[in-house]
Amino acid sequence: MNSLYNKHILKISDLTKKEIKKIIKFASVLKKNRNNKQEIQYLKNKKIALIFEQKSTRTRCSFEVAAIEQGAYVSYLGSDIHLGYKESITDTIKVLERLYDGIAYRGSNHKYIKIISQNSQIPIWNALTQKYHPTQILADIFTIIECMPNKSIENIICTYVGDASNNIAKTLLEIAQIMKLKLRFLAPKKYWPKLPISNNKNIKNNIMCTENIKKGVELSDFIYTDAWISMGEDPSTWEEKIQLLKKYQINEEMIQLSKNKNIKILHCLPSLHDSNTILGKKISKKYKLNNGIEITNTVFKKYQDIIFTQSENKLHTIKALMILNLIQNINNKSILS
Repeated sequence: MNSLYNKHILKISDLTKKEIKKIIKFASVLKKNRNNKQEIQYLKNKKIALIFEQKSTRTRCSFEVAAIEQGAYVSYLGSDIHLGYKESITDTIKVLERLYDGIAYRGSNHKYIKIISQNSQIPIWNALTQKYHPTQILADIFTIIECMPNKSIENIICTYVGDASNNIAKTLLEIAQIMKLKLRFLAPKKYWPKLPISNNKNIKNNIMCTENIKKGVELSDFIYTDAWISMGEDPSTWEEKIQLLKKYQINEEMIQLSKNKNIKILHCLPSLHDSNTILGKKISKKYKLNNGIEITNTVFKKYQDIIFTQSENKLHTIKALMILNLIQNINNKSILS
């Protein structure tokens, strides 16, 4: 039985541990098929709508390429549609559900995607809101498992560094509690996650928040960071935020403190690891941050292979998610078991 069929995915906690494992397992099969040029098109003639009210590179491209490679049609609906302005969200979705088989939504306010899902008979996928980013974290967990095939997820330690109050950190916290991943948040106390942590002793003991860099990274398998400045964030908040986060830049000194010569670095991108962007140049100059902001250019270049693999893996996990959401019967018992 495919429990994912026709299911809305607004946050990771909408999924069970078994369902997450199923998505990861299927993504691995799909990635292998694609690399071997043996793609099986499960989504022939399906129609996918992408409502993206915010800018996107990796998530938008992953949805589009995943749909096209699977034989589906895809429509990109940007800020030029009437959603919530000239037409209510409910009315818009009632129209779209008659035309499409699934909808991905990306927007600043999480309450909008909740309204969309409450009024939709077709699957809704969260492609990022200010609260959660489930499609990113599915790709991250796939990458973690792929990088450490001989170590169970319960024994892996991942340290998230930087703004641990953002949507990436919140979604990591959700999946860590479901999968029993050992997760550490290394950040100023002001930027610790605000979501509740399970009262289950075994799960609670796996989650740690600390301001101590050595304690946060020691013996970690992965160090994960994200850009300190989020989309739409008021520039008036940058001064205090960057001053607080400066000491949490991922650099060679932090990596040495991990005492793990096989440490791996994750970054969901985009990254301000150099001054080759308008924003990176502006922040570097103003706050005297040389060789990168949240991560140094030296460290980024050293670990860029896994970082770009992490980015590519979003294609495979989104593809797996869409297929399992839209196809009731998959002819592959090993995936669905």
